[in-house]
Amino acid sequence: MPTYTYRCKKCKMQFDSFQSIVDPPLKICPSCKGELERVITGGSGLIFKGSGFYITDYAKKNGSGETPKTPAKKEAESSKKEKKSD
Repeated sequence: MPTYTYRCKKCKMQFDSFQSIVDPPLKICPSCKGELERVITGGSGLIFKGSGFYITDYAKKNGSGETPKTPAKKEAESSKKEKKSD
């Protein structure tokens, strides 16, 4: 169920209310009986669940079946090749 934030226009009290989407918005302040307005908030955000979010968790971009290499991996591999050729 969504959480809606309300603020009283009269006493400025702010509170949250768990309501169904089909419920009508609240109109009367429980404290002073003044008029309420619904406050637009940022929401709850994203919740990531699982073992982790790494580059290997996503689809392959280069079509060769390999995972795309990060710049750090490319630098490490190029430095290994340089050391082998010395």
